[in-house]
Formats: sequence, C-alpha cells, structure tokens
Amino acid sequence: MIKSIFKLAVYFVFYVALQVLLLNNIHLFNIATPLLYLYVILKIPVHISRSQVIVISFLLGIVMDIFFNTLGMHAAACSLAGMFRNPIMYSFTEKELLEEATPSYQTLGVGAFIRYASSLVIIHHVALFCIESISLFDPVFLLIRIFACVLLTALLIFIVEAFHIEQKRGEA
Repeated sequence: MIKSIFKLAVYFVFYVALQVLLLNNIHLFNIATPLLYLYVILKIPVHISRSQVIVISFLLGIVMDIFFNTLGMHAAACSLAGMFRNPIMYSFTEKELLEEATPSYQTLGVGAFIRYASSLVIIHHVALFCIESISLFDPVFLLIRIFACVLLTALLIFIVEAFHIEQKRGEA
C-alpha cells in the first residue's frame, strides 16, 4: 500500500510538472491543448476509496488552478472526474481486480482501459470547458474545442500507457 501511494505521489509531481512546463505551451490550431495531468486520476490504485479519490482529484485540480490562474475551474472538473472514476472503472471491467492493482492495459484489458480513460477525459473536458465558457456564447466553437482536446488528451494518455512498463507480478 505504501508503495502504491508513493508511486501515485511521483505520478502527481511528474505529470503536474510536465503539464506546467511543457504541455501548457502546446496549442494546436489555437484550439486544442493536451491536459495529460488527468493520467494521475486514471492511475489511482483500485484500493483507494471513492472519497479519497475525490480528495486527490480536487488537490490535483487546485494545484493546476494555481499554475493556470483559473480560480477553481480545474478543481471542479477534476473533482467531478474523481467522483465518477470508480463507477466507470467497475462498469467497464468484468475482471475481479486485485486490491493493489492500478488501472492499466494489463489489469483492465486494452478495450476496457480505453473506454474507461475516454469516459473520464470526456467528463473532465466537458465540465472544464462549460465552466470556462459560462455564457455558452459560441456553442459550435465550444463543441469543436471539447472534441479536439478530448481527442488529443486521450491519444496522449493511450500512448503514455502503451509505453508504461509495469512489472508483472501475476496481476494480469
């Protein structure tokens, strides 16, 4: 348990730093910015309770709000994603997950992980961009922006997960 919490803390620091130092400067066609820090929420171990997942997600969001100067938008969107994380994860897998397992291609299966990650990315991005554009002034641009960011973020998450080398301990 201590090992999985330490691993989560390393993910937290690494992906926040990666987002702040590198990914915030990427704006494809002035529409899409990858928000890879969501990978931290996706990789929270299975044994963490729903309320703890929401707290971790909120802390991740508030840290991102501090760096982005966005006054709670990321905290709200991350908290919403954290609230739906466990139900979504369990709805896409038929396997009995080990207590120390973390969601991955190995533990959930490739298809289930893709559906799980895509669902959380969609929930987060819809919440974030709807909060950001409170007036919903230009709904077509909002939909294009949500779609482009979801596509870019999900693609990066799938690539990172494909290159993520996890020690096999009989979990698969």
